[in-house]
Amino acid sequence: MVPVWVIVLIKSLIVLGVVITTFAYAMLFERKILGWMQLRPGPNRVGPWGMLQPAADAVKMIFKEDLTPRNADPLIYRLAPFISLLTAMGTFAIIPFSEGPIWVVGNVNAGILFIFALTSISVYGISLAGWASASKYPLLGSIRSTAQMISYELAMTLSVVGVLILAGTTSLGGIVHAQANMWYIVPQFVGFIIYLVTAVAETNRAPFDLVEAETELVGGFHTEYSGLRFGLFFIAEYLNMITVSCLATLLFLGGWSAPFGLVMVPGILWFLIKAGIFLFIYMWLRGTLPRLRYDRLMALGWKILLPVATLNLIVTSAVIAVRGA
Repeated sequence: MVPVWVIVLIKSLIVLGVVITTFAYAMLFERKILGWMQLRPGPNRVGPWGMLQPAADAVKMIFKEDLTPRNADPLIYRLAPFISLLTAMGTFAIIPFSEGPIWVVGNVNAGILFIFALTSISVYGISLAGWASASKYPLLGSIRSTAQMISYELAMTLSVVGVLILAGTTSLGGIVHAQANMWYIVPQFVGFIIYLVTAVAETNRAPFDLVEAETELVGGFHTEYSGLRFGLFFIAEYLNMITVSCLATLLFLGGWSAPFGLVMVPGILWFLIKAGIFLFIYMWLRGTLPRLRYDRLMALGWKILLPVATLNLIVTSAVIAVRGA
């Protein structure tokens, strides 16, 4: 009999390897897609069709000089990238990728609550990085990040509560099973649109990348970082993108369930296709939309998304109450 901790360890190592590989090639495909959108080839020199570019980037990042500003707080400065990375990685421990216990590391009843609790900590990595760098541009970037995440986290949470009311559970697997007859993107289309917008803002991606804003803040919170520590922030950003894509698949797109009765295709493949489409939307937005002005960014979150998310929640609750009566 194999001990439970051994099984959990093996699953964790497999998921970690798959997720890191997915990050590497998501970054490559984004550069390729942006290149095609801008009528240029993109990375195509390292390996066949540029497929070894992620490995070359990793080697370059590892061997780059690691600099620490003279006035920086040494402990917090070094700790901040690991906070962002560990919180980004921790979410994959409870995401079910398909039906059955083999496809999830840990089956948690309140899975969605655990993920929201863990991802809310990720802002500390960015905030502490900006403060500990002892530089004005990183500090401004960290302040922007804190305000932005607080603003958009409220609307994102409210958009998900409608799904929880319909499903009657906070278990991610239970939410997928509750969509057996209809995916929640249909009754919760408004919630899905709000989730889509807020997910882009929560991960600091274009057109909501005011935290980094090269034209204003040089590089934002990670301006003073170099080498491997800069790479950790980069990895955390893409892992957060993958996390919200997986959550969108589980909450609104039926998870691993097959559309149109195409049950001959494995559920894990459907899950990857749906999450991949959501990731492509990220890249499409970056290549299409200009960066928002900061005051309009905040106004969108507080004056439009939050009221609409609240109204969507009220309507959903009223409909469920009337049907229950």
